[in-house]
Amino acid sequence: MIDYYNRKLILEDGEEYLGSAFGYIGEKVLELVFNTSMVGHQEILSDPSYTDQAVVMTYPFIENYGMAADDYETKVPTIGAVIVREYNDLPSNFRSERSPA
Repeated sequence: MIDYYNRKLILEDGEEYLGSAFGYIGEKVLELVFNTSMVGHQEILSDPSYTDQAVVMTYPFIENYGMAADDYETKVPTIGAVIVREYNDLPSNFRSERSPA
């Protein structure tokens, strides 16, 4: 669990939200889209239809079952960013080979 703020999400209207980065930490300008799935985050992260978009996950807890090589939609993900409320870097699924960060 990350407990400090080191990133800022700035919307087009100037509204700002503080958060913490995991994974890539550079700056980007992206389109924000929402995904309401409760499972399947690995498929979402690797789905080419999310290229250069920031996906806001509406389910509050993400990454409790890790990543498995067989579950990728594409081998080189092109998603711009993933925005979550709560991130877990210690997956517990027996198939998990790593976490996404």
